[in-house]
Amino acid sequence: MNEMKLIGLGAAYPSRLVTNDDLSQQMDTSDAWIYPRTGIHARRFCSAEESAVTLAIEAAGKALAEAESQGVPASAIGAIVVASMSADLATPSIAAILQRELRLPEVPALDINAACSGFIYGLEVARSLAAVSGRRYALVVGTEQLSRLLSMEDRSTAILFGDGAGAAVIECTETAENREEAAPYVRLFGSRGSDVILAPGVYTGAYEARKTAQAAGGDAAATAEVQASTGDTADTEAAHSGAGDEREATNAETVCIDHMLMDGKEVFMFACDIIPRIIGGLLEQSGETMEDIDHVVCHQANARIIRHVYRAMHWPAEKFFMNMETLGNTSAASIPTALYDMQQQGRLQRGERLILAGFGGGLTWGGCILNYDAPTR
Repeated sequence: MNEMKLIGLGAAYPSRLVTNDDLSQQMDTSDAWIYPRTGIHARRFCSAEESAVTLAIEAAGKALAEAESQGVPASAIGAIVVASMSADLATPSIAAILQRELRLPEVPALDINAACSGFIYGLEVARSLAAVSGRRYALVVGTEQLSRLLSMEDRSTAILFGDGAGAAVIECTETAENREEAAPYVRLFGSRGSDVILAPGVYTGAYEARKTAQAAGGDAAATAEVQASTGDTADTEAAHSGAGDEREATNAETVCIDHMLMDGKEVFMFACDIIPRIIGGLLEQSGETMEDIDHVVCHQANARIIRHVYRAMHWPAEKFFMNMETLGNTSAASIPTALYDMQQQGRLQRGERLILAGFGGGLTWGGCILNYDAPTR
């Protein structure tokens, strides 16, 4: 039976605080409009000297230091996994940069992108890679600089997201099935393959152009075949002359997104549906009940979503931690920063059982039950 424990936590927050009142100076909005709908009063944005990488280094350093205080040196780390949808570079990965900057062992290191579910996916990937390395410990980081993906003219997304990083050192062990005090690590993952959340990357627009063409008149290849059979060579001649290349570039440019887009209603409905299913599925796997769980840490997207979950499931509100009020939605960083804030506020005790539940872009989702075994404040 697998067990997973959190033995070190860390977080890093950018220096620039952006309140709802600040946003009201840039767009048609207000704290009175934003807070009741989201539970967010403020968020933090990176300065020119900060990024997803610099935040990750700071957060990871804190988590490693805490693990070392418990007798787990950095040299014991068997894998480094970073979850992010806003990395500074396509390569090297943030994980590779952490490996170099923090002088970590030559072990597997990679970035993953499961959007706001990323940290939970990262735990599972790190567990597997640490086993490959023959080690029990791994470093998992969620870090984001979402502010660089936002348009301050789009209040549907600009009011929601912020920057930040959270990190955890985990211990993964195998225990006997019949051990009386065993507390299993269980997990669930899935995705619905949706594009209701879009964020720009190194992107040509080809996929969106193809969708637009198909919606307008069907398959482009079929159109070309008809043209060839009828002797209509206008497009072919244009392509050979170079005019076709210019047209395609123009089409790609018109569909290429330059900031994050989201269908908020669709995401809200998805989250309210999937989180209770994640929690119920995890408890069914582990054979536990509500009384066995000390805390539920959901992706910190919207306070209304979390309130809906505990009311629909008839769970005590105090089991559900929320910190989006001052940080906003930090995507892959939201769950580890919530864990760090809980620790700093003295809300976590050794041996407690935690449910983590995430959802995000692609309509990915994931959840796990694990143990807290880091220091108590």
